[in-house]
Amino acid sequence: MRRYDPEAIARYYRYRPWKVIWRVVTIIWYFANFIWGLKWDEWTNQVEKNRQKRASRLQYILTNLGPTYIKVGQALSTRPDLIRKDFLEELVKLQDSLPPFDTAIAYRIIETELNLRIEEIFAEISPAPIAAASLGQVYRAYLHSGEEVAVKVQRPNLKPLLSLDLYLMRWGAKLLGPWLPLNLGHDLGLIVDEFGSKLFEEVDYLNEGRNAEKFAANFSNNSNVKVPAIYWRYSTNRVLTLEWIHGYKLTDNHALKAASININSIIETGVTSGLQQLLEFGFFHADPHPGNLFAMSDGRMAYIDFGMMDQLEETTKENLVDAVVHLINKDYLELAEEFVKLGFLTPETDILPIVPALEAVLGDILGQSVRDFNFKTITDRFSELMYEYPFRVPAKFALIIRSLVTQEGLALSIDPNFKIVDVAYPYVARRLLTGESPQLRRRLIEVLFKGGKFQWHRLENLIAIARSDNNFDLLPTAELGLRYLLSEEGAFLRQKLLLALTEDDKLHTEEVRRLWNLVKEDIQPNRLFTAALGALADFSREGAAALLPLVATLSVSGDPNSREMR
Repeated sequence: MRRYDPEAIARYYRYRPWKVIWRVVTIIWYFANFIWGLKWDEWTNQVEKNRQKRASRLQYILTNLGPTYIKVGQALSTRPDLIRKDFLEELVKLQDSLPPFDTAIAYRIIETELNLRIEEIFAEISPAPIAAASLGQVYRAYLHSGEEVAVKVQRPNLKPLLSLDLYLMRWGAKLLGPWLPLNLGHDLGLIVDEFGSKLFEEVDYLNEGRNAEKFAANFSNNSNVKVPAIYWRYSTNRVLTLEWIHGYKLTDNHALKAASININSIIETGVTSGLQQLLEFGFFHADPHPGNLFAMSDGRMAYIDFGMMDQLEETTKENLVDAVVHLINKDYLELAEEFVKLGFLTPETDILPIVPALEAVLGDILGQSVRDFNFKTITDRFSELMYEYPFRVPAKFALIIRSLVTQEGLALSIDPNFKIVDVAYPYVARRLLTGESPQLRRRLIEVLFKGGKFQWHRLENLIAIARSDNNFDLLPTAELGLRYLLSEEGAFLRQKLLLALTEDDKLHTEEVRRLWNLVKEDIQPNRLFTAALGALADFSREGAAALLPLVATLSVSGDPNSREMR
């Protein structure tokens, strides 16, 4: 099968019980012993004493049951709504690392898939795999045309094993789901199906190649991100040939320093490109573990392994940005409503009792401890809410959480003093201030206004945060802002700004002066004149009339002898 089809798999194995029995016995043996251990701890009051031991045992079981169960463990490691915290900490340690299979078998797979002899395909190929994972292994080779390539070969009989395991998991989910004390929010069988769909996508190497090219197209204008080229002539569903990447593992600090690679630049590229995937493109790499990211000697960061990807719909991206805006504004009722739209809460959930809990958990995220913010802390805090309130983690957000936590962990392994807000905040502030889409401009207005009043300190904070990024240029942003104010779309904001400048029966010249002092070092007269000309290119008489009150206010704020007018 090219795609996961649970009904077709069920039909196949329903009439072939001999293929099922031995696997069932093996799985039952492992998990019966594990459950017996948990019960024994309860009966002998040793639960706390043996917590770590049982969590480690679960990791051991999943590893020994093979590729499907290793992937299960990795998937569960992002699901605090399903697994208790101590188990989560062990499951995140699971690695895609298994002993390699025989090279002679790998060569036969290559020859069968490509219908050519090894010596006809490659001028040279490594006699042993360079790396082995749960689903396949990689060889280093040279084509006859001279290109150095990585040849990814799928493990033999992989799909039959995955299909059998998924069939048994689905059967077990249907049978045992109602008896398990899990806060799912929906049928456990659907979670198995979500997992199965992604797993089948991951073992389709042609799909992975298409993902790589789409990812490369998204970053075509970003010289800091490298994606290997795909050699389609030598690729099939089970063999993928791609450009060899010369790089250093991000966890190898010694090699990074020896190569004189700017570590801070690599971290910034990783975090910024991760945010771009989520907030701009909606197409993101869901498995950015240390083996899939490399620092190159020229300062670029390379992504490899595009089997596990996902796409966010435009409405999901907008709802995600809305949730961030509500978090910034500390509007927890609206934030709870966004959680319903995003699928973290079901539509019939009574959100009023949840609002105080959200405030308690998230209240200090953007407060004085903002520099201590990290995604791991957020997931840990949310895991505490999962058992008290009917939260669930939608499949897409399970992948997003995994991606963000993994990237943050990588950054911390390179620089223990790394603070994600130092990179993420300037990026988000810059995106809001430039407002290149109507949706982002609307979000900016929502950030700047609360209760109908203009929040001067929020604009100051956004500008200050954006300026902390050395790549941020204020003048183009100012030009975009002026264009927007003079446009038909900006009529609402013009009216709001006039009200803000004159609210409480006074001209808020002090606030304007603070903003001027914040930006005046970046305002060079010649560049300011050029930016103004650009913004005023299509300036109309009606636009001038609309802008006069604003100009008058700015003139007053620039007079050092001015006083607030009542």
